[in-house]
Amino acid sequence: MIAVMRGVLNFLAGLVLLISLAFPALAQLDERAKTYYEDWLRTAGRAESVIDASRASNIALEQLRNELADFRQTFQTKRSENGERILTLEGQLEALGPSPTEGEEEPEDIALLRQALTQQLNLLRVPRIVAEEAYSRADGLINEVDNIVRERLTKELFERGASPLNPEHWPDALGDLTHAGSAIINETLSQLRNDTTLERMGDAWAGVLVLILIGLLLILCGRPLAHRAGNFLRRYGARGSGVWTFVVSLLQVLLPLLGMIFLIAAVEVTGILGVRGSILMDSVLDWAFIMLWFHWLGERLYAGQIENDLLPVQEGNQAETRFLIDMMAVILVLQDAIDIILQFENIPDSSAAVYAFPLIVCAALILLRLHRIGAKQRRAQAAENGEEGAIAAGTNRVISVVRRVIYLLGFAGPVLAALGYLNAAEAVVYPSMITLAVLAALFVLQRFFADIYGFVTRKGAAARDSLFAALIGFALALMSLPLLALVWGARVADLTELWSNFLEGFQVGDTRISPTAFLTFATVFAIGYGLTRLVQGSLRNALLPKTSIDVGGQNAIVSGMGYIGVFLAAIVAISMAGLDLSSLAIVAGALSVGIGFGLQTIVSNFVSGIILLVERPVSKGDWIEVGGLMGYVRNISVRSTRIETFDRTDVIVPNSDLITGTVTNYTRGNTVGRVIVPVGAAYGTDPRKVEAILMEVAKAHPMVLMVPSPSVVFQGFGADSLDFEIRAILRDVNWVLSVKSDMNYEIARRFEEEGIEIPFAQRDIWIRNPEALAKSASSEAEAASETDEAAGGAAYAAQNVAQKRQPDTPDLRDLSRDDDTDNAGTDGDGDR
Repeated sequence: MIAVMRGVLNFLAGLVLLISLAFPALAQLDERAKTYYEDWLRTAGRAESVIDASRASNIALEQLRNELADFRQTFQTKRSENGERILTLEGQLEALGPSPTEGEEEPEDIALLRQALTQQLNLLRVPRIVAEEAYSRADGLINEVDNIVRERLTKELFERGASPLNPEHWPDALGDLTHAGSAIINETLSQLRNDTTLERMGDAWAGVLVLILIGLLLILCGRPLAHRAGNFLRRYGARGSGVWTFVVSLLQVLLPLLGMIFLIAAVEVTGILGVRGSILMDSVLDWAFIMLWFHWLGERLYAGQIENDLLPVQEGNQAETRFLIDMMAVILVLQDAIDIILQFENIPDSSAAVYAFPLIVCAALILLRLHRIGAKQRRAQAAENGEEGAIAAGTNRVISVVRRVIYLLGFAGPVLAALGYLNAAEAVVYPSMITLAVLAALFVLQRFFADIYGFVTRKGAAARDSLFAALIGFALALMSLPLLALVWGARVADLTELWSNFLEGFQVGDTRISPTAFLTFATVFAIGYGLTRLVQGSLRNALLPKTSIDVGGQNAIVSGMGYIGVFLAAIVAISMAGLDLSSLAIVAGALSVGIGFGLQTIVSNFVSGIILLVERPVSKGDWIEVGGLMGYVRNISVRSTRIETFDRTDVIVPNSDLITGTVTNYTRGNTVGRVIVPVGAAYGTDPRKVEAILMEVAKAHPMVLMVPSPSVVFQGFGADSLDFEIRAILRDVNWVLSVKSDMNYEIARRFEEEGIEIPFAQRDIWIRNPEALAKSASSEAEAASETDEAAGGAAYAAQNVAQKRQPDTPDLRDLSRDDDTDNAGTDGDGDR
């Protein structure tokens, strides 16, 4: 006891020393945390003031939101720190037992230990509580900022301004545009007259010239250079797969874009642009990318013959469609340029509406024309293949709905702009065009990745219709959703907030399910499942065949190992993911009751399958008969058993039928079985002789066991024969039909040699009243003679009548002859 007390005191002394050494570090950490928390309080107070005033710009609100989001992320991390350590300390305190009530005392060492553990637990709990409170406050402030920004954007979207169709605004709009252009030109000329600019150009003229030459070379010779690069790459294989063609098309975009970068750098080095020109120059690279990207899409869609349901066209309309796609890029560039000019020029909204309306109308006309071209192609395809053929050719209802919605919004754009809702018109027309471009890019990228897959797997063009191509298309569609959301007006903050909520997961009872937990569960379960299959394969192929366990037992062991392995993998995966399912016990209980009533047949088959695997009344490879079906057991699963009949057909039998029904197992335990061969001999044959012959036949067959010896039974006197039976035990009952056939062949041969007749069924007919049949026969004969006499008299009377009429009836042969003669004479006269 004294040794135990000394050990406890030593432990307490070490714990106190550890805490004393940790206090300086804890003090430093507390000082940093205090400073950070004070910064948070100042930021939170400022955010509440800005929200209450609601006068800050959207840009300022977005910056404030970013600061709040950073604090929230930090607090989210802090509120989950030291979780394992806190659980450990709580377990230690529970091990010490409940705290003493008032008036009770506990040993001093236990009290000191409880006090030290409680103090350490409080040091870990307080930061988590503070972080939880700060996280809730930051999250609430972020939601308030988002609501303010959304309300402003919604109000701006549906704000109505001047109509561009009002002729009063046209002169002012023209004057404002002329003034803006003059300002940019004058500013540039002023920079050219500046001595500093001239001096800079004189010093850097060589570098500027080199940059211009390189830029022009890349822009003008980018296509030939790309084709040369493609020919060089095709030496490494993949010819005809489409991979290098796609690479060449990308180079045709990247090389001119690189040339634009050199030209922009040359202009910036000279410094000839003023403030307005510099702002526009900052967007030139973006405009070049838009132009090249749309032109690349048109080439890849129609020059590459990519089938798509988004922009289907006939062969004669491909050039027009590519031109329309290029014009979409031009409209987007002009719209962006006008927006930039409006930012640094004080142009009224009425003039801005006049500038934007023609572009909106042109965009709507382009979308309408693309829709008509696609409708023409779809009608032609339906007329050629029929409606079912068109659907089988790849009609995608989702793409069809998206296409129609885009064209409808494009048609609504000019109407909204004409009514003065310019922001709403721009919010539906230009995103519609960009959405078409994004979806078209998805078709192109899907084809490219499918070609790469075909090149790697050597499947060629067949890979374009493979499952991999479909999965790639689905993945690309998911990846494009954030981009499409941004195109249609979603804020970056909205996407980051959605991503944060996704990473945070959702609460189910006391358990939080997050992507991290799900990935952990999936990874651990996949590893456990793989190990289970590996163990099963080792047992099935390496270990169990070397034992004396029969095939059915081996199958039961392998199946049971699989079920146990999957169950353990699921339990370990749940534990590793940190999922606490205790709160779902009530729900699981209710579900189990529902399953018991609604799925009782499936549950019964499941339990029966477990019984079959454990008790093994029926094993794999057994010859059984159940429910009038006979065959071999090929597989026993949890729900059903597969039986292969002698017709080579598979029959799926529920496991409950094998447990609750009557089953005949011909090969359970061993393959020994009996064969019965019935034989008949004609009456008058010596039975002993027949018995001796049948006994010789039975003993002569190699499949018949001599112990017990076969027997011949004289069954009795049948209707047509003396009935005998051969009864013999076979070493393998699976050969019963072959043995029966062999014995019948041998019996027929021996009976023929011994002159023994094998009878067949014979029947004798006995007539009870032959005299009645004779009397009936004589009556029928007399009636027949009378009938013959009557028929003869009628014939004689008819002959007399014919003779009496003969003088009055001309001879047809004579008339025919006279007519021929007259005709001949007439012909002669005519000839003469």
